[in-house]
Amino acid sequence: MSFDHAVAMFRHQADSCAELGSPLSAALLRRATGDLAAGGPCAEAIAGHEDAPGPNAIALRLLGAVHALVLSGRAPDLAAHYPDAGGHFDPADPDAPWPAFRAAVAAHLPFVREWLTRPPQTNEVGRSNLLLTGLAWAQRQLADAAGATATAPPFPLPVRLYELGSSAGLNLLAEQFRCVSEGFSYGPPDSPVVLADAWRGEPPAWLRDAPLQRVTERRGCDPTPIDPRSADGALALRSYLWADQLPRARRLNGALALAARTPTPVETVGAAVFLRGLETVPGALTVVWHSVMRQYVPADEWRSVEGELARLAAASTPSAPFLHLAFEPRRVGTGHRFLLTARLSSGPGPTITTTLAESVPHGLPAWTPAPDDPALRQSD
Repeated sequence: MSFDHAVAMFRHQADSCAELGSPLSAALLRRATGDLAAGGPCAEAIAGHEDAPGPNAIALRLLGAVHALVLSGRAPDLAAHYPDAGGHFDPADPDAPWPAFRAAVAAHLPFVREWLTRPPQTNEVGRSNLLLTGLAWAQRQLADAAGATATAPPFPLPVRLYELGSSAGLNLLAEQFRCVSEGFSYGPPDSPVVLADAWRGEPPAWLRDAPLQRVTERRGCDPTPIDPRSADGALALRSYLWADQLPRARRLNGALALAARTPTPVETVGAAVFLRGLETVPGALTVVWHSVMRQYVPADEWRSVEGELARLAAASTPSAPFLHLAFEPRRVGTGHRFLLTARLSSGPGPTITTTLAESVPHGLPAWTPAPDDPALRQSD
């Protein structure tokens, strides 16, 4: 079978890695494309996955498999080039790690092939930057709408947080993270997770003035969840990070430490089934959120998800509001942009729908789109 499709997917992913600041990953994938065409160890590794569509991310699965070998001590020659394993990568000599990478694939072919059956699961902690932005905005909207009436509940409302496509559930711990950028900080000062450079430019006023969130219930769902408190689960999460992006590794390690203290249940079910058991509750803000997962959900299931979200919105009241937050790519022109959309429902009257922020795929930094941005005029 031809590897032309796989070569194209690897090249595309290499370009994405370069654009997102991982020259090591980009260099390895570019060399891997030649190995695929030549029938080398990388071709043997992905045999049977040659025609996998883009969302299956075979290139990222291969990177993750080899990274797992490095982090578990089974590829010491390659570890010398991986910064998160104590090694050094020189962007001026990008091909230096390739011989050791190729040798690791060849030496551990059964392990690599088994790893390729796993979906890539980064559980990117930086995306909590967008979740916290949405929560702060919703609390301000609800407080302003309630005013100072005697029947208004106290604000901020306690949050019931539910995540679709949770992976290991680390973003369900978002209120325990700290966001920091120039002239701005938000969240517990002693948090082991610091979302540095959270904002580009001035953060929105309602975020600068936001009170801390209080999450009283947190649950997620995923077709293949990861247990962050297990050695295998932690290895999988670390392996899908790019080895030359040390701030991401530090954020993940901090989130794993929090997860060891605070359980984040993730059910092994699809998004639509998960939502069917969910209801709004008086005296709390019920939140459903997801980030960069919609592309993996079949169209018919997503229609069911939208039906459940509409049901929850219709069931909302001023004392039992419902918030849907989505940080997902949106096609704009010839490319994609990653936008945070919020839909807030609180009883009679229309749902408030707005685009709150834009960010890079990993969530840091975020920024406020210009009011006349054409992306804001497009429906989801």
